Amino acid sequence: MSCFSGIGLAFQSLIRTFNIYDVIDISIVAFLIYHLIKIVRESRAGQLVKGIVIILIAYFLSCQLHFRVLSTILNNFFQFSIFALLIVFQPELRRALEQLGRSDIRQYCSFRNANTDEDKYTKTYKDLISVTSDSVVSLCDEKMGALIVFERKTKLGDIIDTGTVIQSKPSVPLICNIFFNKAPLHDGALIIREGTLYAGGCILPLTKSDRLRRELGTRHRAAVGVSENSDAVAVVVSEETGKVSIAVNGTLKTYESIEFFKQDLKKLLIDYRTKKRYKSIISSFRKAGKND
Repeated sequence: MSCFSGIGLAFQSLIRTFNIYDVIDISIVAFLIYHLIKIVRESRAGQLVKGIVIILIAYFLSCQLHFRVLSTILNNFFQFSIFALLIVFQPELRRALEQLGRSDIRQYCSFRNANTDEDKYTKTYKDLISVTSDSVVSLCDEKMGALIVFERKTKLGDIIDTGTVIQSKPSVPLICNIFFNKAPLHDGALIIREGTLYAGGCILPLTKSDRLRRELGTRHRAAVGVSENSDAVAVVVSEETGKVSIAVNGTLKTYESIEFFKQDLKKLLIDYRTKKRYKSIISSFRKAGKND
């Protein structure tokens, strides 16, 4: 009973000293922990965390069982663990910082006419989606491989530097000519920035994921790779099957109907600004990724 009474007194003392700053402090920490767990669960870092837990258990047991050599080795390992964690979790840390940088805080500090900007953006991207869809139909019919990447909040300057700057207004003939199998830029990716065909022949990072089907080629792996390293939306036309796919957030979805493709592209490029619809489309992509 004395133990319970001691806990009760400690709890009462804590409540008396608890203030609004403690609430804010706990809320911030809970928010950070939640997003850290989310990032770990949605990436390969989950397996790394399991490995770290196993090492911690091994260290605890070696200390309890007096395994001097093993405990000494693990103790020296933990002295450099901070640097090791920075190296091991570098992709996840970069991803977390990029997500933080994509926040829309600046829009609350802006004095521009938000409605006018949104209307202009919507019109530009509706025209772009129409041109892209028509181009994809032509490319699918001819079974010409294509890889089109739509830049969103994460800038792709390092990828653009690997290609040739075009900076042209979108058009079906131009997109089809870029991916014509005799054209010099057809092997790389076409980067679309702010509604314009910005650069062609760009080299993308390949995904290291083993979840993709083996028959998928380099274009599909490059599309998934760029979507893993940024918030970009990548459209792929298969040279072998003539089918079109979209890669986003590390997942790939293949379409049988051009209308469904057009609808999803609209959601990913226009409706994603209103988070509600964007979450629904991302969940559907995750299910499609699991099926693949």
